[in-house]
Amino acid sequence: MVKNESAKPKFERASDIQGYDIELNKKRVSRIDSLVKNYEKRVTSRLDEEYEHETKLSDRVADKVAAFGGSWSFIIIFALFLISWILVNALPILPFHFDPQPFILLNLILSFIAAFQAPIIMMSQNRQAARDKHESLIDFAINYKAEQEADDMQAHLHRMEKELSEIKQMLAAMQPEKEETEK
Repeated sequence: MVKNESAKPKFERASDIQGYDIELNKKRVSRIDSLVKNYEKRVTSRLDEEYEHETKLSDRVADKVAAFGGSWSFIIIFALFLISWILVNALPILPFHFDPQPFILLNLILSFIAAFQAPIIMMSQNRQAARDKHESLIDFAINYKAEQEADDMQAHLHRMEKELSEIKQMLAAMQPEKEETEK
């Protein structure tokens, strides 16, 4: 019975990189993966360092507020706050109600939070959009450079192929001469 090579995962099959006779086994694939991950971490940390260096403290605070305002932690804490507020001011068990129904003070607090949180989130989104644009420009430059290098390698391979063809033709032309001199 013949084993099906394609049924195995790629990292378990020993394969060759076309044209280079480099065997890719599990160890080499994991090494390549770790190199790529390490490179990605270095690029990301460099971008993060640049971001930390170039942004003002107020911008970083706005980013933190926006990150917290869009998290489950905020939703849960705020829901607990609202429920507590309503229970403290609505239950007849407690003798003192500092914001009786219709909860005007609560409405004022909610309006205040919304009035300040929305612009802060928008500022953070604008900065994130600018950062994303910067990262996309870097990605474009890397892709453009890789495309140029691939084109250069392809041109080099075509030149080598042409030279090899010329050598084959020269050898083919020399072959009849060699046969004639041997006769």
